[in-house]
Amino acid sequence: MTPARPPADAPLTDHLRYWARHRPQQRAFSHVDFPDTASPGEHRTLGWRALDARARSVADRLVTLAAPGDRAALLMPQGLDYVAAFLGCLYARVIAVPLFSPRLPGHAGALAAVLADCEPGCLLTDSATVIAVDTFVLDHALPAVPVVPVDRLPLQRFAFDEVESAPVPDDIAYLQYTSGSTRDPAGVMISHANVVANARQAIDAFAGDLDDPGATTTVGWLPLFHDMGLVLSVAAPVLGGFPSVLMDPAAFLENPGRWLRLLGAYDGTISAAPNFAYDYCVARTDPALADELRLDRVRALINGGEPVRPGTIDRFRAAFAPAGLDPAAHCPAYGLSEATVFVTADAPTAEPTTVACDAGALAEGRIESAQDRVGAAAVLVSCGAPVGQEVRIVDAEGAALPQGRVGEIELRGPNIGRGYWKRADRALRDPGGWLRTGDYGALLDGRLLVTGRLKDVIIVDGRNHYPQDIEETVQSAVDLVRRDRLAAFGVTRADDTGEELVVVAEHRREIEPTEEETRARERDVRAAVSARHGVRLGALLLVPPGSVPRTSSGKVARAACRARFLDGGFDPW
Repeated sequence: MTPARPPADAPLTDHLRYWARHRPQQRAFSHVDFPDTASPGEHRTLGWRALDARARSVADRLVTLAAPGDRAALLMPQGLDYVAAFLGCLYARVIAVPLFSPRLPGHAGALAAVLADCEPGCLLTDSATVIAVDTFVLDHALPAVPVVPVDRLPLQRFAFDEVESAPVPDDIAYLQYTSGSTRDPAGVMISHANVVANARQAIDAFAGDLDDPGATTTVGWLPLFHDMGLVLSVAAPVLGGFPSVLMDPAAFLENPGRWLRLLGAYDGTISAAPNFAYDYCVARTDPALADELRLDRVRALINGGEPVRPGTIDRFRAAFAPAGLDPAAHCPAYGLSEATVFVTADAPTAEPTTVACDAGALAEGRIESAQDRVGAAAVLVSCGAPVGQEVRIVDAEGAALPQGRVGEIELRGPNIGRGYWKRADRALRDPGGWLRTGDYGALLDGRLLVTGRLKDVIIVDGRNHYPQDIEETVQSAVDLVRRDRLAAFGVTRADDTGEELVVVAEHRREIEPTEEETRARERDVRAAVSARHGVRLGALLLVPPGSVPRTSSGKVARAACRARFLDGGFDPW
């Protein structure tokens, strides 16, 4: 007799158990490794029954080390062990803390701060990373807790399953730490109900026929310790019962063609990446590769996690149209960790739409079309309509604004997290259930236009300027600057009369500019910023490649860049 399918809002473990019984041998999760530059990729695959057994083995060990509600930090590379460890935490009702291997360069401070904040009862890793984990704990004077290499755990029948202690929807499933200051980590408490709701929203927005297990496959290189990677590449496939193919972020950065090939290897592929990754594909891929790809099989390429640039969409479409890429497959989206991840998205049924905005009106908080006039300061990409939740725009006092007015984006829905770990004074929702996102935007015809982060807005002479718009102007004005390797921010003027605009930009690796060339490019940038935005550039600092701080997900960290600039931490080339 076929077991009854669990309700849509049942915990992920109920869905995993169902697929293990209903589709035991069907491909569930695959990890593709590239041991050398010439490798076409080595696949390791688990079916649903094998994945369930691996997750239960993790849970069986966890219940001997931790009680429900204790934390288990995941410190391991991307792969099948990571997926099994995460799902094992859910089975054991232990709060997972998705993190990364201590071997990830440049983020030791952030990792130590998060471990100190979440106070894990044990650390989950793999046998290849055990020594690195032990060393990291000692070097950073962290409490000694059991370190469990999950790939060494035996597969057996598990005592904890006899009791069948299923998670409660309001139980915390995991802590999603946001990319921010290493001195003040913020862990969003995501409940079992939150992650299931958001995975369902993603499926409704992008997936195909779930009754056909071959109709949809997610292909992802995004880190599983970040919200978009975890929900799209783990939670949604487990909920929907379709396959997930994983690769390491480093493998993508070494050769983005690997990701493009995997996208064309399956029917109905869905993937996601920040905006910079699509430009990276264009810049680092041989145009001849397009003739070998099968991108006509792609259903949706989600573009989210940072501002979506219209030029990026155009460049990616032009580069890979010969491979059969449907222009409608590029899906601009908006989300944030406090909402688990997904909020709004363009459906893969129509091409992305843009709005050219009048410069003066945008600075004053209004969306007015400049399509037929000179002086458009920004071309905003529509990030689509809400998916299973509500979105509104409010002013500084919290009053709702009408269509076409810029204000703070607020959200309400079943995917909004429960709060911040150990920060009872920082409520996520107001009494009406609305989450203040800290992002600026506007609604136009029911679709969201994102203008920028509230904390990143640069106010010069009483007018708002959005850093991503200025950054786009700078990198378009001169060929000296590395694309998406620059940060615009405001600093207090010396006379304390307001802010002035500063841009820190990396020069391209293959160029060694002379002092004369640098001065000439600076003049070009000043003229472009003045003409397009009506603001004077206070300072342009050109720095060597790799100097601009970035988060662990690869995005420019503007606040960290500003702090380094004020501390005199940049050595100009």
